[in-house]
Amino acid sequence: MQSSFAGIELGKKSIIAHSKAIGTVGHNISNAGVEGYSRQRVRMEASEPLYFPHLNREHTPGQVGQGVDAVWVERIEDELMEGRIVGRLARGGYWETRDHYLLQVERIYNEPDEISGRVLMDQFWESWQQLVKNPESLAVRDTVRERGAALIDNIHENFKQLKTVRDMLNTEVETAVNRINEILDNTAQLNNEIARVEALGDRPNDLYDKRDVLIRELGTYLNVSTNGQDPDEFNVHTGGRHLLQGKIAYHLQLVDDPANEGYFRVAWVENGEDIQIEGGKLASYLDLRDVDLRREIAKLDQMTINFIDLVNENHRKAYNLQGETGVDFFTEYPFVNNVDGNFDADGDGAADQTRLFRITGENRLQAQEQIGLQGTLTFAAAEGTVNIDYYPTDTVETLVRRINTSGSEVVARLDSDGRLQLRAVSAADAANPDFVIRYAADSGEFLTNYSGILTASGEEGAYNWAQADAVTALRGDTYATSPLAHPAGWIEVNPLIAADVSRIAAGWGVNGRPAEAGDGRGAQSIADIRNNEVMVGRLRSFDAFFAERIADVGVRGAVARDTHQNEKLVLKELNDMKSSVTGVNVDEEFTEMIKFQHGYSAAARFVNEIDKMLDIIINRIGV
Repeated sequence: MQSSFAGIELGKKSIIAHSKAIGTVGHNISNAGVEGYSRQRVRMEASEPLYFPHLNREHTPGQVGQGVDAVWVERIEDELMEGRIVGRLARGGYWETRDHYLLQVERIYNEPDEISGRVLMDQFWESWQQLVKNPESLAVRDTVRERGAALIDNIHENFKQLKTVRDMLNTEVETAVNRINEILDNTAQLNNEIARVEALGDRPNDLYDKRDVLIRELGTYLNVSTNGQDPDEFNVHTGGRHLLQGKIAYHLQLVDDPANEGYFRVAWVENGEDIQIEGGKLASYLDLRDVDLRREIAKLDQMTINFIDLVNENHRKAYNLQGETGVDFFTEYPFVNNVDGNFDADGDGAADQTRLFRITGENRLQAQEQIGLQGTLTFAAAEGTVNIDYYPTDTVETLVRRINTSGSEVVARLDSDGRLQLRAVSAADAANPDFVIRYAADSGEFLTNYSGILTASGEEGAYNWAQADAVTALRGDTYATSPLAHPAGWIEVNPLIAADVSRIAAGWGVNGRPAEAGDGRGAQSIADIRNNEVMVGRLRSFDAFFAERIADVGVRGAVARDTHQNEKLVLKELNDMKSSVTGVNVDEEFTEMIKFQHGYSAAARFVNEIDKMLDIIINRIGV
């Protein structure tokens, strides 16, 4: 028969199991507000039965039960849902970051009406219109100077704020990479601890939760996926490559990129290759810094260099009150001092590039005149070159528009004298310099004999910047070298004019003689810039620039806000679904606690009854 003392052991095991279950409930309640915590339950199973050792089979059908065992403390987890959440976090992190920074850009453009760039530019044009009416007035000239200075201050401030945001994004890239490496190191350490605990046959539930929290944070920075199928090795991937392989972390590094103004690029420490980032905060920081903010600054630079170049072009032709001509209204600083634009790109002491911003033809053209020629123009584009066909029935104006809508990084216009003018725009690829005409060729004669820009047709007569003295391919010497980087940050009113407004020109001269009193035609040519198609990049006018930049950033900001809100809702739904399975419900825990309390009380009462029975056997039988 079974031992009379077997009941004590059976009751003890029940007390221990229910005590452990109650402790687990308390652990759940204590961690109800802890991020990433998954509730736990004690898995109870009936103890292995006991056969009577002195019999070959059971004395009666069935086996002798040995009570209950607390087999393990299990972590309630939904791995499929967790994988969906981690996979979605990158999109949420990307759009949250984009929403935040585009809002800052919008605020830069949301200037009060009285000091907005558009209003200040309108006032500048109006001051020149006043000078047309009063070409001898020093007071009006003083207004022209002050309006010009106010506009320049506004451009400087816009550039400064945009550059500050771009610098902030570069700092964010640095912070993000450092945090990613820290997360990888911490996760690798956790993997090591988890492996040691699992090797002893235990389940480190709280360490699993800590690892999940780290992976979730990592998922906001990068688009990651996890693989824990191998019990000995927990893996994390991004872009098809390992970020984490068990206890081995593959770190990222920051590399200065001279082609991108020294801003950081992100590469693998292992081999120095650039990391392919598809989502998350880090991708958003890089996109905002190298696409959005670079584009905003480039557009401002584009407007600025065209603005000062056009004003100076007309101002140099006119005469001031001192009988001078050839005076710039604004300062222009060239990128190279060589008058032909020759530049030593590789630093070996010999020029190997030609950097020109503007090329003007020798011949006067009529916008509505049919060109009567056929051929193909070729200009540098963001990638490679673009071909532009022209036909005998095309007018000059039609071909100019075709150039400006071709996608090339060259725009065309007719200047005030009717001469064809080619201008470089900001480069789409950071590896290429801004405001440099890199290639121009014509299989026919439009750029050669017709407009007077190139000396010869075909490939042999092409203008190619990737060589010194490329200006030998040009017919004349009416060209301008490329400006110093970011003209929006350095242009100023000419110090000569700032000190003496009588040097502001207003009238045309005749046959080399200074303008006569009352001649305001020079001032009128500058005032007319306001309404002319001057081609600010691919935009036709300065008014179009101001309208486009506000509308463009507004649309991108609205898309970012809407997408961010959608991602928040999706993530909330996924987290709620997971929390309904793995989260701690305090009411449910109280219910479980009462159940285990009753079980504990019943086991204790059972032990008490067994104790009474043993007391009778030991102390009362045979008395």
